[in-house]
Amino acid sequence: MREASTGASNEASTGTSNEANNERVLTFSVLNRDHRVGEAEIRIEPDGKRITHFAFRDRGRGPDTRTTSMFDRTGALRWLHVTGVDYLHAPVDEQLEESRGVLSWRSPSEHGQAPAGAGWYVTAQTSIDPYALLAKALRHATGHRLKLLPAGEAWIDDDTTREIAIAGVTRRLRRVAIAGLDYTPQLIWLDEDDEMFAGGDSGFAEIRTGAEPVMRALLADDLAWSSARAARLAQQLAHRPPGGKLAFIHARVYDSERRTVVPDATVVVAGDRIAALGGPATRVPPGSRVIDAHGRTLLPGLWDMHVHVQIAEAGLLYLASGVTTVRDMGNHPEEIDARLARLDAGTEIGPHVLRAALIDGPGPYTAPYGITASSLSEALAAVTRYADAGYVQIKIYASIPPPWVPAIAAAAHARGLRVSGHVPGGMHAAEAVEQGFDEIQHVNYLFLRFLAGPGDDTRTLLRITRVAERGAELDLDRPDVQRFLDLLAAHRTVLDPTLVIFDGQLTSDPGELEPLLVPYADRLPAQVVRVRKSIGLAAPGGQRARFRASFAAMQRLVKRAWDRGIPIVAGTDRSAGMSLLRELELYVQAGIPTTEVLSLATIGAARIMGQDRDAGSIAAGKRADLVLVDGDPTRDIAALRNTDVVVCRGVVYDPGELYGAAGMRPR
Repeated sequence: MREASTGASNEASTGTSNEANNERVLTFSVLNRDHRVGEAEIRIEPDGKRITHFAFRDRGRGPDTRTTSMFDRTGALRWLHVTGVDYLHAPVDEQLEESRGVLSWRSPSEHGQAPAGAGWYVTAQTSIDPYALLAKALRHATGHRLKLLPAGEAWIDDDTTREIAIAGVTRRLRRVAIAGLDYTPQLIWLDEDDEMFAGGDSGFAEIRTGAEPVMRALLADDLAWSSARAARLAQQLAHRPPGGKLAFIHARVYDSERRTVVPDATVVVAGDRIAALGGPATRVPPGSRVIDAHGRTLLPGLWDMHVHVQIAEAGLLYLASGVTTVRDMGNHPEEIDARLARLDAGTEIGPHVLRAALIDGPGPYTAPYGITASSLSEALAAVTRYADAGYVQIKIYASIPPPWVPAIAAAAHARGLRVSGHVPGGMHAAEAVEQGFDEIQHVNYLFLRFLAGPGDDTRTLLRITRVAERGAELDLDRPDVQRFLDLLAAHRTVLDPTLVIFDGQLTSDPGELEPLLVPYADRLPAQVVRVRKSIGLAAPGGQRARFRASFAAMQRLVKRAWDRGIPIVAGTDRSAGMSLLRELELYVQAGIPTTEVLSLATIGAARIMGQDRDAGSIAAGKRADLVLVDGDPTRDIAALRNTDVVVCRGVVYDPGELYGAAGMRPR
């Protein structure tokens, strides 16, 4: 692969054609790494009508949509219809049409209209064609910018042509970075006719049929571009105090160990460590950058204990939200290791990352990342590999055969690694605990202990739908439920509830923005708002009230666990940074005292991960990971959203700058 000058090419593009009617068909493979997990097709008819099919499979989930679109002579979209099912298999019916100079659109989650020509309509549903069409329109637009419908603006952030050898033929492909749609620019590859050639990321990517072997090279090129962008942002947004000297004065300091607030405190930072915590008379070294924190609260940096860091912009959002440490619960090993190296080198902005290693078994519901073990010996070898690489935890996934669990857990414990995970299909949560789990991810697995029958496959969407439909019926005072909670308490089994996931899936109707994003609604990229208005689980027959009652039962169970002394960690498995603040809010709503919630998200997490001597509280000698918020979150947990200053590794960040770099507007 080599860089070439930009510009059009006369070289023919790939695809099949029907010479009788001049119809052109472009076919694609959808890949997870090198495995084909789906397919797509773009059919271009002689009159310009485009008919697109897009589908992939992900652990029993995945979209399957068909899109028909028509355009006017200028290439502007004038009619569109999308049908099928979305990622969680909810029905899709999105339509756009022009009548008398007015564009009107409607779907289960939105409706609206605008004068024709007022902007470029972008579909809310996942497909393969819209971004390529948008990229083509942007390339011909003034300033390479376009207003979007229903809202927002998109622009080309980069446009580079590459010459790539595919099946022995040199092709000129164009890599276009479209900004304004999401937190991170969307990277797609166009062929010589500006038609879609490839796109996606290391999780799921689509590429023209027959060109699959070059997908890794294209993704590597994408990564190089993203890494260079991240390095530029790191230079611009990291504010290093002069001589590494920093001080906060007149701050309310949250003491996470005693769960109290220290008034009018001074905190002195030297390099990446806290040098002193004291009263107003505490000496501030000359030349320090001094931040007057009067009226604000200084807390230890927050911990999100369940993430999957896959884009550089996630690091910006974590720090902007006051999250300075995360636990990655499963990723492609080479990618998370490379990201960790960039974070340590300061060429990417982000929190400290603790790595948990995901191991799964083969089959139709295998996780799309981590290591897939085809035998117990391969699983045990993976434990050794991860332990040698400095990982701190093994996450057992749902397709691991239950008989393997005790051996995997024993091998991990022998190397000092924690063990957690999804409860494998064919097991229930009590068995997982008895056979070596130190922690259980996702509160729904506690419900499935009582709601799943012998023939139920909990690797499928049933693990969500069964709890949504019947969770409210579970009597938490039943003797068997009480015995189960006793078991968790006796084993000191940690619970990672990830309530924020189910908050969106169970409580949101079509058209309602996912609750975690509501406080940020007027600041988000427009396309993020649209997509996250259709996140709720389909609730036919007026079942939404039942689903909401089941979610309330989840909150009650978390509170019962807390009352029993079962350790809880705040993890999200959702939107970077912002989701943790909602997770903590849900704990408070469940009845856990606010000061306790702040403690479990700081020193509590550090203790569980064996890092409490180095982090988790504001004390001399500990890491300089701090967040200054406007207000008092010990009285109102929502004040955590008012981040004014964040310090990570002794470097100072302005949350407004970080949010802006991730495509969000100032508050």
